[in-house]
Amino acid sequence: MTGSSPIALENRGQTGARLSSPSAARNREIIAATLAQVLPQDAAVLEIASGTGEHALACLSARADLRWQPSDPDPASRASIDDWASEAAGRMASALDLDTQHSGWWRAVPRPVSAVFCANMIHIAPWQAAEGLAEGGAALLDEGGYLILYGPFLEGEATAPSNLAFDASLKSRDPRWGVRALDDVAALMARHGLVLAQRLAMPANNLTLVFRKGAP
Repeated sequence: MTGSSPIALENRGQTGARLSSPSAARNREIIAATLAQVLPQDAAVLEIASGTGEHALACLSARADLRWQPSDPDPASRASIDDWASEAAGRMASALDLDTQHSGWWRAVPRPVSAVFCANMIHIAPWQAAEGLAEGGAALLDEGGYLILYGPFLEGEATAPSNLAFDASLKSRDPRWGVRALDDVAALMARHGLVLAQRLAMPANNLTLVFRKGAP
């Protein structure tokens, strides 16, 4: 998710500026339904590494009260996000150029922020991206605010074989990448006052992890 080039482990379709992600087509409805249950009323959501923008639109379609601030460090992805935003009835802001590896990245984010959401990013970026996400999320959120992660995680002996294989594949591409251990992610978030409140099983051996600032 970092730098000027997008990281996409798939072939994406394109119509004009609008990109279409096969993986988003598979998981956007279940992600939207899950967030619809988790997010507070009238939440203002910051999405990190929004990719094509399809997750944002699905979440807004599932909850008419949400407001969404997408972001991505890749210009083509931001153009796609802004194209999809035309269907969001004014509830999706223009995509921000954010990279959580950059010190103080959160200072560019309009407040207030009720929740920070990040899907499928921390395993295809250096660990510093997760560290920056935790630091910035804690800086942006008030007490009781949410930081929500979606993706694959390692859980010791309970780890799905497909996630172990995916981890090995990612590390063969870039040794800084890899499926992160849930315990390591939870410890990182806890150091910034973000407590794991929910672990929600998702299709294809993914998880949604819900952290709350200051309280479970």
